[in-house]
Amino acid sequence: MSTQLYRADAAHPASIDLGALEAHVQARLHGRVRDLQVVASAGGLRLHGFSHSYYAKQLAQHAVMEATDLPILANEIQVG
Repeated sequence: MSTQLYRADAAHPASIDLGALEAHVQARLHGRVRDLQVVASAGGLRLHGFSHSYYAKQLAQHAVMEATDLPILANEIQVG
């Protein structure tokens, strides 16, 4: 089941309210990713932040994928 809460044209990903998308993902992750940033770039989104586990990094990516129809170009959430 896809929620697709945040829609945008892949050519214009900046039309998404990134702050609202970040808040949505943080609510789903219950704080498992610190300093989460979703950055729009040509053709899709990039994820940035810090996590203590690869699982949380993966959860963040899936939460963004479920909430938007844009591709994830890179998941640069650092694990450590």
